Amino acid sequence: MAPAARADREWTDPTCPVARTVDLVGDRWSLLIVRDAMDGPASFTEFRQRLGIARNILADRLRRLVEDAILTTSATPSGKRHVYELTEAGQDLFTTILALRQWGESHAFTGDEPRSTLVDGDGLPLAALRPRSVSGASVTAATTAVRRVG
Repeated sequence: MAPAARADREWTDPTCPVARTVDLVGDRWSLLIVRDAMDGPASFTEFRQRLGIARNILADRLRRLVEDAILTTSATPSGKRHVYELTEAGQDLFTTILALRQWGESHAFTGDEPRSTLVDGDGLPLAALRPRSVSGASVTAATTAVRRVG
């Protein structure tokens, strides 16, 4: 379980879990940093090289992701550099990243465009994510409703 949200944060929509998530990781760079961190610990320089991101933007996003307990940082054995790793909360974003990937595979490419593929340990593609109710029934946006707080 992630630590409690910072008390000083101003939320876009304080009672909506989607809005809070977007407030935490909803910009492009934060999500791409999380995606790359899923490959294992990485240094500032490694993130910068992979993403082609400006130093100041990367520093800001890494700082915020650490403050929000999505990433943690530790010194390398030499003590000269720091590496960033996903916390448990950061690892829990895997399903979110997978959902974005699968949506992109279906809607952001033409049929003949090359694209990366996420595979399991046996080299097989992952099954499509399909939301289900606690009883196992398939659900969609049309068959669900948000229960708003008072």
